[in-house]
Amino acid sequence: MASQSITFSTIRRLRHVTSALVGYLLVTPPLLVMIFLIFLPALQAVVRTLFVQAQGASAATLSLVNYTAFFGNPIARSNLWFTIWVTLVTVAILFVICFPLAIYLRFSSSWIANAVQVLSLFPLFVPGIILAFALIRFIGPHGTVDTILQLIGITRFTTPYLKPAGIIIGLVWEGIPFTVLVLTAGLRQVDNALIESARDVGASEWRVFRSILLPLVQRPAMIVFCLNVIGTFGAFTLPYLLGPAAPQMMGVYMQQTYGEYQDRAGAETQAVITFLFSAVVGILYVRTVTKQRAERR
Repeated sequence: MASQSITFSTIRRLRHVTSALVGYLLVTPPLLVMIFLIFLPALQAVVRTLFVQAQGASAATLSLVNYTAFFGNPIARSNLWFTIWVTLVTVAILFVICFPLAIYLRFSSSWIANAVQVLSLFPLFVPGIILAFALIRFIGPHGTVDTILQLIGITRFTTPYLKPAGIIIGLVWEGIPFTVLVLTAGLRQVDNALIESARDVGASEWRVFRSILLPLVQRPAMIVFCLNVIGTFGAFTLPYLLGPAAPQMMGVYMQQTYGEYQDRAGAETQAVITFLFSAVVGILYVRTVTKQRAERR
């Protein structure tokens, strides 16, 4: 009996070690991709912008000259604040539009809800560049909106094309599918029995929303917030095609600095600043996800 128990214990230990090795082997390829395509280039960019070789010097020395040049440039500061402003406004509008949609899709099972869900997911299958040109034809000068308004006698339409509003419209339209999906999934985790119990004791719809749905959906909302902020802050195609010439979002500003002005150090500095901003939001996202997993365990 003792030998059998030792054998069973050894077998369990071997299974545990084997499953752990298989798990590590499955995780290794994406981890290597992240290291060599994301973290290593980012680290190299940080080092190159911090260690500058002065003219006539034999070695590079630690210097903040690239960052002082960026924050000392009024155009660069304006583009950074403009990017932050567009990001926050876009994310706020996404929540205003998508949160009621998610609640409706969570509690409705009618054919109208199915149609709404299909429409909300439709932008997911439209490439960004096609979306940009479609919006130009729709809201641009002499576009669909302008033509319809002129037919009914409204001639003072001001197009949002090549204005900050054009960027926001495009980014909101592009971000609706992901936001609705995550918020709806978070709301579906709320047990119906919990909601019915609250209604049985006389809780109003507003009280159910404020005391049950809102607290339980905070984590999915935080995940949506973080990922939308990162995606919007680093957007390029829609701001490039729909936005104004000045101020510019950071993605467009980097491309112009590197492509038109051939200023590699300046573009790399802008990339590092963008990466650091996204990394701060990314840390918040990782903490939210890890906390959720710890609570499930």
